[in-house]
Amino acid sequence: MQNAITAAQETLRAEAAALQTLAKALASDPALPAALTLMQNCRGRVIVTGVGKSGHIGGKIAATLASTGTPAFFVHPTEALHGDLGMITQSDILIALSHSGESKELAAVVTYATRFSIPLIAVTGKPASTLAKAATVVLNTRVEKEACPLNLAPTTSTTVALALCDALAIALMTARGFQKEDFAVFHPGGKLGAQLLRVSEVMVDQDLPLQPQTAPMSEVLVTLTARNLGCVGLTDSKGNLVGIFTDGDLKRRLTPTLLSQTAADIMTRSPKTIAPTALATAAVAHMEQTNVTSLWVIKGNKPVGLLRIQDCLHANVI
Repeated sequence: MQNAITAAQETLRAEAAALQTLAKALASDPALPAALTLMQNCRGRVIVTGVGKSGHIGGKIAATLASTGTPAFFVHPTEALHGDLGMITQSDILIALSHSGESKELAAVVTYATRFSIPLIAVTGKPASTLAKAATVVLNTRVEKEACPLNLAPTTSTTVALALCDALAIALMTARGFQKEDFAVFHPGGKLGAQLLRVSEVMVDQDLPLQPQTAPMSEVLVTLTARNLGCVGLTDSKGNLVGIFTDGDLKRRLTPTLLSQTAADIMTRSPKTIAPTALATAAVAHMEQTNVTSLWVIKGNKPVGLLRIQDCLHANVI
């Protein structure tokens, strides 16, 4: 067992060393900026292809590019022989992965790219290979040896190919100024998508509990009870939010004279608010910092919604 654990550790060391070597090589290699320029200027999609282990890496890279704002998809070279070549247009760019650069399955795709002058980025460990010679840009993923003790199973080479393509995707994402807000568009589901939700997507925006500040407290209490949202927003004659009255305020200010007063007499002025365009996570942080459980959502000082901590909880923001 100890020999197996040692082999696992050596695998990680070998692959980490290969990545360090790659990072140093990129500092003086014009291929990465050339590939980046091609992709930035692409008017179509980025088509990724590869077979075997390289194909699995290619599928992941296509997904990474697509999720970071670059239209991309994977085409299997075998399927390309049976009609999928029609998915590749002259406006596209092709990324072909093959460690040896001699994968016969890629021949038809490479020939097609050459015939129709489709830019080809080769990701290969053999810069003198057939694939590399046909490419517009060659991204060199050469490694000294595989982490596999037999030097046979693609291990270090696939790690390097994956990391290099990730680097290309992140460089492209950075060059285009891709932001969290853009990321949210492509990741609407799960916890990640929830963390990127806007306040406007989570807030209550129908039948809001609002009363004019001149309203008698009897009417404010009816609204507070009927809407059951924990508070009532109070507005001036122009519809601007100027105050708030909460369930907690009712408990603290319940006196025999309460019903003889108006909302303006006892409301909490300058309530905590947030914009509908803010991230829901930012709203949660604001509630935690100010020790409140709800925020009125305003646009131009006018209330357009109410965001409660439980709304964020239900939306998986927390």
